[in-house]
Amino acid sequence: MPPFDVLAEPTRRRILDALLDGPQPVGALTERLGLTQPGTSKHLRVLREAGLVAVRQDAQRRYYELRPEPLAEIDAWLAPYRRLWHRHLDRLEATLDDMGS
Repeated sequence: MPPFDVLAEPTRRRILDALLDGPQPVGALTERLGLTQPGTSKHLRVLREAGLVAVRQDAQRRYYELRPEPLAEIDAWLAPYRRLWHRHLDRLEATLDDMGS
């Protein structure tokens, strides 16, 4: 599944947000997000298959962590849109400045 399709699901974005704090076991993510363990595992599998998270085993626990490379690709794709937004905001700022003069 392409990263954009994966990120379209709000729960997966919440998992990525939670992983900004660093690697976490499934149980901690489940508790933090108020999900069931099978539900959390399902979303983590999709994120892992898309390359957005990596997993490492430590004894009986699996720790999940963000992989920044696919997110950098998404960020690069968004760059032209960000420039568009900035141009519109710059025009709005100029208009508001003119109105205040």
